Amino acid sequence: MKILLDLFPILVFFVGYKLYDIYAGTAALMVATVVQMAVIYAMERKLLFMQKATLVLILGFGTLTLALHDERFIKWKPTVLYAAIALALGLALWVYRKNFLKLLLGGQLDLPDAVWHRLNIAWVVYALFMALTNAFVVVYFSTEAWVNFKLWGYAFPLAFLIAQGLYISPYLKDDPKKDPPP
Repeated sequence: MKILLDLFPILVFFVGYKLYDIYAGTAALMVATVVQMAVIYAMERKLLFMQKATLVLILGFGTLTLALHDERFIKWKPTVLYAAIALALGLALWVYRKNFLKLLLGGQLDLPDAVWHRLNIAWVVYALFMALTNAFVVVYFSTEAWVNFKLWGYAFPLAFLIAQGLYISPYLKDDPKKDPPP
């Protein structure tokens, strides 16, 4: 269910683009993202910082794309988002000596500090990879190829999240608050 909710805006964008054009796809993406965030908020009664940042960037870059009738804005949005993630996580870790991932998720996951450190570095590398990959596709390929990359490129975050889950799984402990089996 969560994966479908995450995929929803990209699928709506893809359909809007294929049926009409990049501008219809962008408008559809903006609406779908607002709906997605409303559903997440209704289910969890909050939005995480990344969800808020994504919403602001999609609405901001989408508005620029539509108002100026310039597809470059929506195409560069993922690069800006991923570069900002890499920069924020890297600065927090190496300049301020804070592990932002641990600050965000430490209440949900009990992991050793060394694991949090490696996860933070993995996220910096992943975000840089995604920023550079999107930038490469924007610069060297057509809009059609970029749209296809946005849909099929969703395999990158899925693979990263699965790898991350496999990496942390040995460190996860059973929740003592859970009822013991009968």
